Amino acid sequence: QVQLVESGGGWVQPGGSLRLSCTASGINFRIYAMGWYRQAPGKQRELVAIITSGGNTIYADSVEGRFTISRDNAKNTVYLQMNSLKPEDTAVYYCNADWAPARRNYWGQGTQVTVSS
Repeated sequence: QVQLVESGGGWVQPGGSLRLSCTASGINFRIYAMGWYRQAPGKQRELVAIITSGGNTIYADSVEGRFTISRDNAKNTVYLQMNSLKPEDTAVYYCNADWAPARRNYWGQGTQVTVSS
């Protein structure tokens, strides 16, 4: 059974920082591209950042320079370090695991991030 378990969400004031974690089980973690997506109320889910199995990274323009995605294959965990948070970063953040050759794609349950004063 595949599980992606996110943690680290919460409330933070504008300008603050949070680090999200997502720990995977039931998959060969190191071969998967791992991503973070977010969905704000009334909006579609959008890409935040992706890290490939080889360690290459892609960021949404809105978070470039503020967020950093990383992975620890020994711990089956992907991280999202979020700095200089803005109210518009408020959303439910979802972890995603993708292995394109076998069309296997999995989602976590989401963790709420709220940025407000």
